[in-house]
Amino acid sequence: MSEINTEGKNSGKKGKPKKMSTRVDLTPMVDLGFLLITFFLLTTTMIKPQTMELAMPSKDKPKTDQQQNKIKDTRAVTIILGKGNKVFYWEGMTKNGVKPQVKTTNFSSTGIRRFLIERNIDIMQQVRDLDKQRLKKNMPDSIYNKKKLDIQKQKTAPYVIIKATDDATYKNLIDALDEMAICNIGGYAIVDITPDDLSMIKTVN
Repeated sequence: MSEINTEGKNSGKKGKPKKMSTRVDLTPMVDLGFLLITFFLLTTTMIKPQTMELAMPSKDKPKTDQQQNKIKDTRAVTIILGKGNKVFYWEGMTKNGVKPQVKTTNFSSTGIRRFLIERNIDIMQQVRDLDKQRLKKNMPDSIYNKKKLDIQKQKTAPYVIIKATDDATYKNLIDALDEMAICNIGGYAIVDITPDDLSMIKTVN
């Protein structure tokens, strides 16, 4: 509120202008400040913690070695995390002494991501169709997650084995897990690297 003070030293004399002073009362501004703070606290969306989903080991009984090898031969994709953000990868497993061809790439959009998308294109298309159904039918999260997991774990879907060298960083591992989520890879595992793996990537270093 503003006040006009009309009192002055020469208030009793005629013919001279009266001196007027203004004073702004800032007390209501305190209440306004608290109201604004309360408004923004109630209307601002709090930042939700970002989490990463990890597949836990199944409680089912393991299959026989013969069944496991058959799955690995047809679906296995091995990714080795190397020094300087370099990524080594190959398809299949060593069979009858013949080792698969090792290729190198990186974490760019045209690197390992492109390979995984091309390898998993059918599954990704099915997930896109499921996303459309979810929006159209207002599908509950529990049903959506179950159907999505069933799609990602089809027999035609690749199974990615992630291994890291001593020169790889923790960020490389997180980047690899991000690629699993982006490319809708439902089956993957983090496994210790072996001397045979190191000898394979040395041939392309």
